[in-house]
Amino acid sequence: MRIRATAAAVSGALALSALAVPAAHAAPAAPNVTFSNMSVNGGKAITLGATSTVRVKATYTVTHPATVSMSGILTGPVLYRGKSAKYADTQVAGDDPGTCTKVDSTTANCRATLTIPARELYDSDAGTWKTGGVAVDRKTGADTWRTDLGTVPVRRAARLTADATPEPVKKGRTITVTGRLTRADWPHGTWVAFGGRSVRLQFRKAGSGTYTTVKTLTSSANGALRATVTAGSDGSYRYRFSGTSTTSAVSAPGDHVDVR
Repeated sequence: MRIRATAAAVSGALALSALAVPAAHAAPAAPNVTFSNMSVNGGKAITLGATSTVRVKATYTVTHPATVSMSGILTGPVLYRGKSAKYADTQVAGDDPGTCTKVDSTTANCRATLTIPARELYDSDAGTWKTGGVAVDRKTGADTWRTDLGTVPVRRAARLTADATPEPVKKGRTITVTGRLTRADWPHGTWVAFGGRSVRLQFRKAGSGTYTTVKTLTSSANGALRATVTAGSDGSYRYRFSGTSTTSAVSAPGDHVDVR
């Protein structure tokens, strides 16, 4: 099963072409199954860089009547945006049918993998996605879709730099810390400025394992950051961005300054 990222709704038959066989002329009965305990990426946010292809795990439980054999049914997770898992504008289904382990006569625990390539997404796809499930009859291709089984954030990765100068510096002199905040542009496979965002300048004193916030500033239109501080002691400066609902949090590598 594969990703669909289109401006129009997709059909279940197309989304399931890797699994389903052509349906019979008469409408066959859909598999009588339900999904529960759907978890994609352990519920954690999925973050994609400018050219990333991310593979995430999904686990779920399938429940069915005792008279229904799971050997004749293929199941899988669906990650989507919109009101319906089946007719979603953007949809990611499992790479292959889920691998299920029988629990009892009516229940099976399953696992599967979903692959999400950034190049197939629009930047507007970043945000909260829904999770669902799909079951397909092996013989007839008839399918059952379940929606609203949970949510998972899908975010554009962010990058952040920090450069503190001069190095070394005399105590009491001014240190200037520059940097830039950017984030992934999925359709173009590049990194673009992320302006107008609150970013914290932080300092970690030599010998300490903790950064403390010194100043809070806003990135410029081209993502640039610039702040000045007074040199007091040896240590490292970095910028820290807390992220948004569509963009990941990120910290710049600390830049050490020797104060003499």
